[in-house]
Amino acid sequence: MDVTRLIAIRHGETAWNVDTRIQGQLDIPLNATGEWQASRLGEALRDEPMAAIYSSDLRRAWQTAEAIAAPQGLAVMPDAGLRERGFGHFEGLTFARIDAELPEQARLWRTRDPDFSPQGGESLLVFRDRVARTVDAIAARHPGELVGIVAHGGVMDVLYRAATRQELQAPRTWQLGNAAINRLLWTPEGLSLVGWSDTSHLASDALDETSS
Repeated sequence: MDVTRLIAIRHGETAWNVDTRIQGQLDIPLNATGEWQASRLGEALRDEPMAAIYSSDLRRAWQTAEAIAAPQGLAVMPDAGLRERGFGHFEGLTFARIDAELPEQARLWRTRDPDFSPQGGESLLVFRDRVARTVDAIAARHPGELVGIVAHGGVMDVLYRAATRQELQAPRTWQLGNAAINRLLWTPEGLSLVGWSDTSHLASDALDETSS
């Protein structure tokens, strides 16, 4: 059976990552550090024989994907299914403000209650199903090929859990750093992990926030 090889990448850093502010599906661009990280990704992956590069249509992911695609002469393929989890009325708030002003909702969020959704947002269950459907559809189009996927911290978390068969509520012990390179294999039976959180192309550690 042909497998699809996936390089999955979280976007570069944004000012809101630095501020620990929930971005969700708000369209926040990369900051200067994020632009540098994206450039480093482009150089690090220049010789990877990618058949296609797909990206969330949010700017921070799109900018990162374009920096990877340009050296390879590829056009980025947008897919809204790769967007970050919708955080509804959490979006734009700092972690500290959510904890202070919405303590019960903060508790449900931080304990990863799979049914909890901020007002106007997505639950973890709905988010996981969206990401799984999207990545399955992308990977199924490219049997035997290498595909780049550029998205968000929450998307990377879903992919890691799927590849390692971990529940949504399992405590996270893995990194979701900005501009880290993650490698997976896909077959119709599911994902498997090849390598995770390679940051050797970066000179310093990136911030690790999942709500981006």
